[in-house]
Amino acid sequence: MVKKGNYNIDKTLNNLALKKETPKSAFILLMLLYAIAAFLTMRASTTQGFVSFAGTQIRFASFAGVFSMLGNICIICLVVLFRRVGYIVSMIILVLQFPMMTVNVFVRGNIHAISGFFSNILIIGAISIIHFSYRKILNYQKNIREQAVTDRITGLPNRFACGELIADLQKRGGKFALVSIDLNDFKSINDTMGHDTGDEVLRVVSQRWMDMANNNKTDTVDFVARNSGDEFMLVISEFDTVSTVEKTITAYKDELEKKITIDDCDYFLTACFGYTLFPEDSDVIENLYLFSDAALHELKKTGSGSRILRFSPDVLNTEKTLEIERKIRSALNSDKIFFHLQPQYGIDHSLRGFEALARLKDDDGSYISPADFIPVAEKTGLVDRIDMRVFELAMDFLDNVSKETGSDVTLSVNVSVRHLMKNNFIENIKNIIASHNIAPERIEIEITESIMIDSAEKALQRIDEIKSMGMKVAIDDFGTGYSSLSYLKDFPSDMLKIDKSFIDQMNLSESSRQYVAMIISIGHILDLKVISEGVESADQVDVLKNIGCDYIQGFVWGKPMPPEEAGKLVKESVGK
Repeated sequence: MVKKGNYNIDKTLNNLALKKETPKSAFILLMLLYAIAAFLTMRASTTQGFVSFAGTQIRFASFAGVFSMLGNICIICLVVLFRRVGYIVSMIILVLQFPMMTVNVFVRGNIHAISGFFSNILIIGAISIIHFSYRKILNYQKNIREQAVTDRITGLPNRFACGELIADLQKRGGKFALVSIDLNDFKSINDTMGHDTGDEVLRVVSQRWMDMANNNKTDTVDFVARNSGDEFMLVISEFDTVSTVEKTITAYKDELEKKITIDDCDYFLTACFGYTLFPEDSDVIENLYLFSDAALHELKKTGSGSRILRFSPDVLNTEKTLEIERKIRSALNSDKIFFHLQPQYGIDHSLRGFEALARLKDDDGSYISPADFIPVAEKTGLVDRIDMRVFELAMDFLDNVSKETGSDVTLSVNVSVRHLMKNNFIENIKNIIASHNIAPERIEIEITESIMIDSAEKALQRIDEIKSMGMKVAIDDFGTGYSSLSYLKDFPSDMLKIDKSFIDQMNLSESSRQYVAMIISIGHILDLKVISEGVESADQVDVLKNIGCDYIQGFVWGKPMPPEEAGKLVKESVGK
């Protein structure tokens, strides 16, 4: 396939920026308006007679200044909108007027025209000041734009730049492929060799892919961007068939899998590539992101030998997702999101408190599984509203049960990473707590350890804010994600929650039991309490008691229950 021109990433970004410039038609229009204003200025200044306005006689010559001012406004607009070109053209126009003005004033003795002579001098000074001041602003804007569209670590365009390109391709109506890329097991490089080495590996990969895109090493026009972490995006355009797209993706895959050597250590990387086509799969940009990610996650989930997958409706049941989204919105708008409470016990079976769990019912009254509606809520941005609704309901429960029993049970509330990182999160929490007579130390915020992958610095800042309010922090699903001691020792948390998947395997093998024991030991070394989730049998309780677990949560001692039943449980625990 013959490419149309010599494309590269920098040129694409520059072209996108130029498309936001003032159109050339505006230049022609301003020149035409200036010519008209100049003509009217000349006619008004040389025409004798008067015009009657509201009973007042006004000389035609008086209008010359008005038309001259309109012409000057056109000149200023040329300089502001078209910068260097506009300034040069304006200077030529103004300078060429001086010989004629000089003859008119000093040779012909038309002393009335001297105002136009000095007006030209002043407007030259004005546009010079505008032009050279504007150049400084433009240089600053250029630096800001480069930072806005460039990934700091790799030098690749970022997700924002990729979005700009996709929006432009959609506007032009051409077909293109959006590819989501995720490096396999990259976390192990960061964990074992350190983040500096991990960043260097990312730079090598990025440089290889950038070289492929810039030097036309495939039969398509390619644009590579870094999304975040070990995730990249590839936009492929100017292709004939789907096989051409897959051939291009394979070329990037093969380039990635070549050996990388850093500090005498060899690294061999692989990745999964999920892609979708515009407009065949969808003509909506948001869907393209969703579909390419869905194909990528399907590859990750299945662990199949293939590393490349195109989106298909089988990968993502879109209709089901949209229907669940509709039900979530309806429940939020009609205040029908509710919650259940699962008890948490000390290892001696004393009631510690409860975890608040969001619940949603279908139109027929049946429950919709949290495994179905929570992921949809996260994708659609509705999880924030669910978090806050459950938090508010949970505070109502805690307030009421405290007044009735005097109990000081703890209430744990899950918060999504997306919501926690928002600027208004702390303010929202403070407002709800302020409206209830609840001591902050009785509230525990549960977060997943994946928060440390996205932005460790901001995450620690946000958790410090939670702790400064007096609330507790629990790390949920510990052991399933990042699990790095390098951050855990500085993580201002109070509790580790061992994920159910480890508890399920604990009594099946000695290594699994030792793994759970190790997590408990780590927690205690770091002065943290440890709670095990998903405990479902008495023999699991016995093992956890023997290896020093502090708290139990699971069906063995209590299933999630409505607030009314939880209230009765609290009364029983305090003997009321």
